[in-house]
Amino acid sequence: MTRIGVVTFPGTLDDRDAARAVRLAGAEAVSLWHADADLHGVDAVVLPGGFSYGDYLRAGAISRFAPVMGEIVDAAHKGLPVLGICNGFQVLTEAHLLPGSMIKNDHLHFVCREQVLAVENVDTAWTREYTAGQHITIPLKNQDGQYVADEHTLDELEGEGRVVFRYVGWNPNGSRRDIAGITNAAGNVVGLMPHPEHAVEPGFGPDGANGPRTGTDGLAFFTSVLHALVG
Repeated sequence: MTRIGVVTFPGTLDDRDAARAVRLAGAEAVSLWHADADLHGVDAVVLPGGFSYGDYLRAGAISRFAPVMGEIVDAAHKGLPVLGICNGFQVLTEAHLLPGSMIKNDHLHFVCREQVLAVENVDTAWTREYTAGQHITIPLKNQDGQYVADEHTLDELEGEGRVVFRYVGWNPNGSRRDIAGITNAAGNVVGLMPHPEHAVEPGFGPDGANGPRTGTDGLAFFTSVLHALVG
C-alpha cells in the first residue's frame, strides 16, 4: 500500500484531518514528527495546516529548520511528491521549495469561508484527476494568506504554467494575480492556501451539487498522487 507521510510541527492543527484524507483516498497515513530526521520510507509527504511555532518571526519560518524538513527538501529535489496546505504552503516557501512568500491578508483579518478555485495546472502529481479550467470549492481559513512575489517571479510562474489554482469570485487575502496555489518546475511539489483535506467526505465538507455539506472536491488531491505514484 502507498504510504503518505503527514508532518506534525508544534502548532500544527490539521494533521489528523490530512491523515484521514489520505486514508479515504486509499493510502496508509504515516505520522512524521518534526524533530525526527527520518521519512520512514514514505512515498509522498503532506505538510498540513496550522500555526507552526505560533507563526513567530514569519509563518513557517521556524519550521523550515526542523530536522524533518532537511530530509523533505532533499527528497523533493529527487522527485518525492510534497503537498503543502496553508501553513504547509508557507513552510514550502520558507524552505525555498516554492518561490515567493506569504504575508498577512491585505485586510488584516482572519478569513474562514468556502472558496471557489479555478484549476489551471493538471499536470502535477497532486492535480492530475482534475480538468483544466474546472472550478472546485474547498474551505479556506487563514490570516497570513497573501501570496507575494516580485514581478519577474510572477511572470515566470505564469509563463511556465506553474500557477495551479486561482481564486474565483473574490480574492480573500490580496494574493498577487489571484494566485491560490503554485507548483515547482518538476510538478512534484505543490502548495496552496485553501484546505482540500476539509472537503473529502460527504457530511463534513462545503455545500455541493447534491446539497449542504456534500462537497468532496478536495479528495482528488489525494487520489491524484496515488495514481501519479503508480504511474
